[in-house]
Amino acid sequence: MSALLAPLADGFTAPKIEYSELAPLLIVFGVAAIGVLVEAFVPRALRHVVQLILSIAGILAAALYTFILIKDETKLIGAQGSIAVDGPAVFTWMVLLVLTLISLLLFAERSVDGGLSAFASQAAAVPGSEAEREGTAAKIEHTEVFPLTLFAVGGMMLFAASNDLLVLFVALEVFSLPLYLLCGLARRRRLISQEAAMKYFLLGAFASAFLLYGIALLYGYAGTMSLGGISDALATKTGGDAILLAGTGLIAVGLLFKVGAVPFHSWTPDVYQGAPTPITGFMASCTKIAAIIGLMRVFYVALGGTRWDWAPMFWVVAILTMVVGSIVAITQTDVKRMLAYSSIAHAGFLLTAFVGLAQTGSGITRGITSMQAVLFYLVSYGFATIGAFAVVTLVRDAGGEATHLSRWAGLGKKSPLLAGTFAFFLLAFAGIPLTSGFTGKWAVFTAAWTGGAWPLVVVAVLCSLVAAFFYIRVIVLMFFSDLPADAPDVAVPGWQTGLAVGIGLVATVLLGLVPGPVLDLAARAGEFIR
Repeated sequence: MSALLAPLADGFTAPKIEYSELAPLLIVFGVAAIGVLVEAFVPRALRHVVQLILSIAGILAAALYTFILIKDETKLIGAQGSIAVDGPAVFTWMVLLVLTLISLLLFAERSVDGGLSAFASQAAAVPGSEAEREGTAAKIEHTEVFPLTLFAVGGMMLFAASNDLLVLFVALEVFSLPLYLLCGLARRRRLISQEAAMKYFLLGAFASAFLLYGIALLYGYAGTMSLGGISDALATKTGGDAILLAGTGLIAVGLLFKVGAVPFHSWTPDVYQGAPTPITGFMASCTKIAAIIGLMRVFYVALGGTRWDWAPMFWVVAILTMVVGSIVAITQTDVKRMLAYSSIAHAGFLLTAFVGLAQTGSGITRGITSMQAVLFYLVSYGFATIGAFAVVTLVRDAGGEATHLSRWAGLGKKSPLLAGTFAFFLLAFAGIPLTSGFTGKWAVFTAAWTGGAWPLVVVAVLCSLVAAFFYIRVIVLMFFSDLPADAPDVAVPGWQTGLAVGIGLVATVLLGLVPGPVLDLAARAGEFIR
């Protein structure tokens, strides 16, 4: 037997794994796996503290290794060519880790609602049943949210760095499946939460099927899953255009679903409204960051040679996304649904920069690049989004969070500080000067204009004016309406929520007043390696 295996052993080459460069990913997934073991072996009374400390320590350790990679300007394609550790990927990792750290603070909040967290005591219990009431009375909570969140953010990090279509699909499922579960764990309004989780799961499964079929077609065309290999095939092959275009379109459907772009946006308002608000804030910021970077990597690295074929499609999608997100948001009467359509409009603004770079082929040589603009926009949008949803958790009545807009009337008279903070986040979303939103929109519009997508910029500016209306409408409602007799209470936040809101507010102010350092970091990230 040994004689038969000897030739195989002589010709076998062990795979090379760059453990130091992939350390942030390995730490996050490793801590998530340890968190699963904590659920199995640590007593229930200690799990919350252990999971919180473990999760924060893991995120901080991963962020430390990511900072080292940023400082060393590490650029390589590792794990046998499947993971690209380049400037955009490492920058995205750091942003995801910081925003996840803030989100974990919101997950750990217990002071807002009578010593209970935002998550269901027993997810398997029938809503309104005796088992659910007993679990709530005993203050049982799902500490599984911590390892699930770490698996989700690990999948997002892998998704943003995937240099192989198969790894891209695996990463998509790794971060999507935990989110499906997390969306259904709201302690209050259980039925709406479970409905949101089911819608997200079913529509996400369809989108994943589209993506997988598109990957199969591209493999049939190029004979490889590697993004660089597909790019090389585009430069050398002359036939098979039908398979190439079909595969490109199907992959676009799967990725645009995660971005939340029209017409693949229908899940967004329902899921944002039904999910626990801390989860909504986490999804609204982190998922969009991973999705847009993954989209850009696939279409710039692998499919850049066919940009004239797919660019018109993205022009249409970008315009529809901005128009639908801005106009439909005006009709919303729920704060979370309004912010959901706002996030759809922001996806359209990001796509303007995406299309702008596509028009220039190899990139922009003067001024701000689209990659730099998108990275900065994602940072500014992420902090403001988590801060806004953290504020939403504090406006409450007997039924839990009071998210109907009519319940926010006169809030500025009841709690000027809270209403003022929320108003500032809304002004940032609207792109008012001296906020991070203004600098972010200036960056993406400048990049798109430089790249030749000026018609998109015109549409984006007009949609920004429309969006400003519904943001200012909420501000007027809070400060210039009478306080009703049955006005909701403003909960006193614990240090976790207070810190999350404070970080979001400070970041929104600083990125508006002093955007230079983050813009420089985004510029140093450069472009995708191929």
